[in-house]
Parts: sequence; C-alpha cells; structure tokens
Amino acid sequence: MEPRDLELSTQEKKVLLALGQEDRIAPERIVTLAGYTQTVEVMNGVSWLRAKGLVDVAERLRVYYSLDKEGQKRAQDGLPERRVLTLLQNRGALTFDELSASGVVAANEVPIAVGWLKRKGLAEVEDREGRKLVVLTTSGREAHGAMPDEELLQGLLAGEKEETELQEAGFGKGLEWLRQRQKVLKRRETIERTVSLTPRGRALVAAGIELLDEITQITPEVLQSGAWKQTPMRRYDVNAYAPAAAGAKRHPLRRIVDDIRRIFLEMGFTEIEGPFVSTTFHDMDVLFTPQDHPAREMQDTFYLESPARAALPDSKLLRDVRAVHETGGTTGSAGWGYAWRKEEAERLILRTHTTVETVRHLLAHKEPPVKAFVIGRVFRKEAMDATHLPEFHQVDGIVMEEDASLSMLIGLLKEFYRKMGFPQARVRPAFFPYTEPSLEVEVNYHGRWIELGGAGIFRPEVTGPIGLRHPVLAWGLGLERLAMMSYGLKDIRELYVSDVDWLRNAPIAQPPAPDGPQ
Repeated sequence: MEPRDLELSTQEKKVLLALGQEDRIAPERIVTLAGYTQTVEVMNGVSWLRAKGLVDVAERLRVYYSLDKEGQKRAQDGLPERRVLTLLQNRGALTFDELSASGVVAANEVPIAVGWLKRKGLAEVEDREGRKLVVLTTSGREAHGAMPDEELLQGLLAGEKEETELQEAGFGKGLEWLRQRQKVLKRRETIERTVSLTPRGRALVAAGIELLDEITQITPEVLQSGAWKQTPMRRYDVNAYAPAAAGAKRHPLRRIVDDIRRIFLEMGFTEIEGPFVSTTFHDMDVLFTPQDHPAREMQDTFYLESPARAALPDSKLLRDVRAVHETGGTTGSAGWGYAWRKEEAERLILRTHTTVETVRHLLAHKEPPVKAFVIGRVFRKEAMDATHLPEFHQVDGIVMEEDASLSMLIGLLKEFYRKMGFPQARVRPAFFPYTEPSLEVEVNYHGRWIELGGAGIFRPEVTGPIGLRHPVLAWGLGLERLAMMSYGLKDIRELYVSDVDWLRNAPIAQPPAPDGPQ
C-alpha cells in the first residue's frame, strides 16, 4: 500500500509519521513531533486522514469547578445554615423571628438557612401552640464536623479542580449541593482530543512513508520560475470528499422583507418609517380604539416607565378625537359614550402596530393620491410559543383615492400575494375598531386556508378628525407568518435562533407550491 495511491499530502504524511512514534496522542503533541507551529495545521491533516479511515479521534469532555464570588465569601464566612445550626445547638428550638433577631445571619438569609437544614436532614419546622419553631433533628444535634459542601468550599480555595477528581475524592454530595446555589461555583468545560492510528493507518506507516517536496498549488510564480519542471506535482483526487462551500447571503427574513419592499415599490407605493415609541394617542386614540379597550391593559402592551408620558398640544386634532370618542363628533357616529381623558392619551408605549405610521403619514398628506407602506417591528406582551413573539414585524399599507372602494382593496391584496407566490387568496368578514367594512386575508397553503392579516376601509371616526375627505384603504399583514410558510417552518422562533446550518442551507424565499397539497 503506497502513500501515493491514497493521494496523501505532505501535511497528512507528517501527522502519520508523528503517530508512528507515539500511539494515542493529543494534537498539541503532534505539533511538536511533526514540526508544526499551530494546532490548526495538525487538525486539518487529521480531519482528512480521518475521512480516509487512517486515524481515529477520541473526544472526552472535562468539566472543571472553581469558586465564584459568592463561593469565596461562603468559604471565608461560612454557610448561613452552619451559623444557624450552631445557634440552635446552643439555645434549642427558636422561631423565625428569634433567628432574625439573633444577628447570626441576615433576616433574608433565615429562610434560606432553614431550608438547607431541612434539606440536609438536620432540622424540621414544627407548629407548637401557634408558634412555628425550628427544631434540630437527632442528626442536627450530633452534627459538629464539617458538612460535605463545607469541605468542598475549603478544597476549592486552593484553586480549580476537575469534576472527576472531586467525585473520586468523595465530594459528590457537596458538589451536588453547591451547584444548587447561585454564584457559588464557576463551571468550565474543555474537550480533550486524542488521535490514534487505525489498523489501516498502522499498516501504511509500517510500509514506509516518504516525504517529498511537491507542488500542491499552481501559481504564477511556479509557472514563471519553471519549478514545475523539476518538482513533482501532487495528483488531485476528484473523488475525494470536499465540504460544501457556503457563500455569504442575506438573512432569510431580510430576503422576505426585500421581496415585499420590491413588490410594493413596483406597484407605485412609497415606503415610510417611524419610531418604536409612540403616545397612545397616535397608536390607539386616533384609530378610534376606546380607552378601556383590553389591548390597552398592561398585560397586552409595553408601557414606558421613564419618561412615562409625552405632552400633547391642545390642537384641533386633539379636540376632534376627543369629540369622536365621547359623542361621535361631526361624523354621524354615536362614539363610545364615555369621558375621554387626555392624560391616558399622553402615555408612552412601544408601538403595538405599524398602522400608527400610516396615520402619521396621512396627517401630513391629506390630499389624494396617497399610496404608502411601512415594514417595521412592533411590540406586544405575548407569551412566547411556536406562533407568537413579543417582538415581531408588521407590514402596513394605505391607499387614499377619490374613488377607492372595497373591491379595489381586495384586488390590490390578491395581486400582492400573487406576486409573493400565492396565486390563491380570498377574504372573509372581520371586525376591527378602526375599519368598516373589515376583512381578513387568507391564502391557500398546501390545501389549507391560512389567515395572514387584516384589512378594511378607515371609518369616518378615523378620517374625520384627521381632516380627510376621501376613502382610505388600509391593511396590516404579519411578516413572520409569511416567512414561516415560505421556508416551511413550524415554529416562529426558528427565524431568530441563528442556526448556522439552517441559515447556510435556507433557499431564496419562495413559497413551496402554496396553491395545493403535495
């Protein structure tokens, strides 16, 4: 078996020769034996030899423990349960208040100390005549020597120790207890690798390996100097394994955003943007959302603490919005019939939708035609699960024209989803506080109808106070749900986990056959 038959590089030959001197050695040792300067050079050769079945690589996880900041303090001052134990051994049963008043531990440490004494079987809490007493057990009365965790604390004062060493020395119980305490131990993990020859590798080394100068890469210098005439070139094995090359590319979610932006720009829209922080006045009141609506509750919306409010000028818009909420103003509506409060409208929040940006745009552009869209992050107090996140993206758009109608809105949304790769889209009736009529958009995905967003025509209670005389078509679409369908994901969190393999292999965004089952 000749090395040349295996197409071994000089790098691989050096590793094999080093392994022929010592069996089962660390890569760092091979660096010395083979005359390398960096471990990465050795590992490159080892990985190729492993693929050819000439070496084996064994890996062992080593875990080390040392004292953290709290551990240093406990090693010097002692554990709180030790001080309470000593006090109880001297004075007998005591109440929690008496333990706090004793001064041997801080008041907030009393329940911690008692909890550990109970866990270690040294004390119990008994109810005697309405008083809860901490009473030592038989083991507690006889416990005068160091406990396992106390012994370990003293042992680690000398420095870091490996977990296996601690287990063999009988510190297993102490380690178990200390790991349950916060900031007492620091854990460090290392991977120990050793390389050894396989039977095939040993046979190859025994047959003899010759190190020869050879050209491994053809460069202009090699060609110009004529070195290729005197020095043999290494043969290339076209069947050898080569890892897939992953080029740089945009994040999958960014590609979806770019596709949406391109489609709306092609349809003649203008992109707008705005800040994450908004007053509830612009985010909700202007959109005719009542001040007692459930969406305004703390459990649904993120409110700012500092600053908590932003002053609103006493403008015509403010007075008109107040009138619409209380009586309907001049819109012909009955309003919500309550006393609207300015201080509630001044509260600052993280925007709950990007519709607030389209409203701001309309306040500055009151004459048609207006066609605008926004793609941005919004924030809601959602419980994180496979379909919900507290921070996500929304796509909002508006069209204001003299003859804008519901059929125009439906046609626009169907065209948008067609361009996104969903030829089958439909709408169904819905309710939103600020649009009438309102509808939800669904697309056909593998034979199922999936809801992707809401839309409608702004109510007079919204357009009236703003000063608009023409109908406004509006919609809000969920970006992450669209991305999940495009990439075949079942959990929204996968979009943000940063799984390198998934990011490398994710295709360019294109919904897989959304118009029917596969």
